[in-house]
Amino acid sequence: MSANSALRRAVTVTTLTAAAVLAAAGVASAHVTVHPESYAKGATDGVLTFRVPNEEDTASTTKVQVFLPTDHPVLGVLVSPRDGWTAKVTTTKLKTPVKTDDGTITEAASEITWTGGKIGAGQFEDFDVAFGQLPEDTGQLTFKTLQTYSDGKVVRWIEEAGSGGEEPENPAPTIKLTAGDEAAASTAPATESSAKATTTASADSSDSTARGLGIAGLIVGALGLAAAAFAFVRTRGARS
Repeated sequence: MSANSALRRAVTVTTLTAAAVLAAAGVASAHVTVHPESYAKGATDGVLTFRVPNEEDTASTTKVQVFLPTDHPVLGVLVSPRDGWTAKVTTTKLKTPVKTDDGTITEAASEITWTGGKIGAGQFEDFDVAFGQLPEDTGQLTFKTLQTYSDGKVVRWIEEAGSGGEEPENPAPTIKLTAGDEAAASTAPATESSAKATTTASADSSDSTARGLGIAGLIVGALGLAAAAFAFVRTRGARS
């Protein structure tokens, strides 16, 4: 193999490796998610934050629809105002009423739709939803979500993880409901829950930074391998 051919091959491999790493990172960070990732079963007076990133370069997100489960309903839903956005909460009659200390609940929120605002390329928006009580009879809540763009495209974040735990292409935002102190939040006042949600968002930001540094390290390492290959080929060519 000639020196030029070896060098071209090393550079090509390095470029493809770096591109693959960046592409994988982009896909992983573009999902609609809900925070915190877990709550205690039956938790009261808490906050759920739906984070919606814009994954299009030429269109803005103009509508977000979050569907709440009614087989395991979230009670006492209230939407926090968001500048530029109008929220509409749709309720539905429950097939199985829920008994609480304040009486029997026969209706619950089934959908929240935000319109009127805009999430541009490279941006995200957090939508906060307060709740009065989470269900006690399930270990997970799934919030299927539709994200509509200004060009008419609709991304359906509705897929659930398979039995093997592999993440689908368009996963639905999901939180785990755990017993007692295992949850990330419990039956705390609403203000404290809001602070916990903010702390979780900060932790997510730190995780993103760490992932970014890790990716940068991989790319630098790949470039270092290319440089080493170049030096080797150059030395070999000089000797010959």
